[in-house]
Amino acid sequence: MASLYRPTEAIQHLRPYLRLSYPHASTRVKAFSSSRPANATQSSTNNSGPNPGTGPVTHRKVTVVNDDGRVRWSELSVGEKAARTTQQSFNLAIVAVGVLATGAVGYMLFSDVFSPDSKTAHFNRATDRIRRDRKCQELLGDGSKISAHGEASWSRWARNRYISSTVETDKWGTEHLKFRFFVEGPLGQGVVHVHMAKRPSQSEYEYVMLAVDVKGHQRVYLENADDRKNSKVAPKIFGARWW
Repeated sequence: MASLYRPTEAIQHLRPYLRLSYPHASTRVKAFSSSRPANATQSSTNNSGPNPGTGPVTHRKVTVVNDDGRVRWSELSVGEKAARTTQQSFNLAIVAVGVLATGAVGYMLFSDVFSPDSKTAHFNRATDRIRRDRKCQELLGDGSKISAHGEASWSRWARNRYISSTVETDKWGTEHLKFRFFVEGPLGQGVVHVHMAKRPSQSEYEYVMLAVDVKGHQRVYLENADDRKNSKVAPKIFGARWW
């Protein structure tokens, strides 16, 4: 005899299968839940990646050629510090050489041109003496038209050459300055010979000889120490000097 269909029993048999679907439904609800903690966004933002400002500092490799001093000393490697030290030492050496060269040039200009005791100053004073001397004017011409220059040359541009001179010290410590130059005027030309001396007790040179030689004429002495010595010698009376 066939069994009768009972709906209540069928529902009881299906009830376990219906209960298994409830967790999936609750999971789906949680997926759409908006009750996340407030600090979730901050934590994800803070942990998204490293801060570019706190990372290691990189720079171009510093060498002797490309170092411009922008990279701090503490950021340099051992080799880069050696390169910077070499570059700075080289720059310091160049500055020192420049200072020494400038000092040497300044000393030469002062001793040869600007100093009152320079050869150029003595040359100018000797030329002025010749221009004012009457005998020199008779042989050379008007004093204002007398010119002086260095070694003779056919070139007009070469007349401003450096005047050759010598400085010697004798066994008594006296310095002897000797130089020669040329003079030219409307009436003729001449050669000037200058000899000056400075004893250890003196601060300035004094003339030993200042003479002008003009071709065809006797030498003209503007200064002659030998004549001064002879003029100081007492004259003889009856063949003897009495004082």
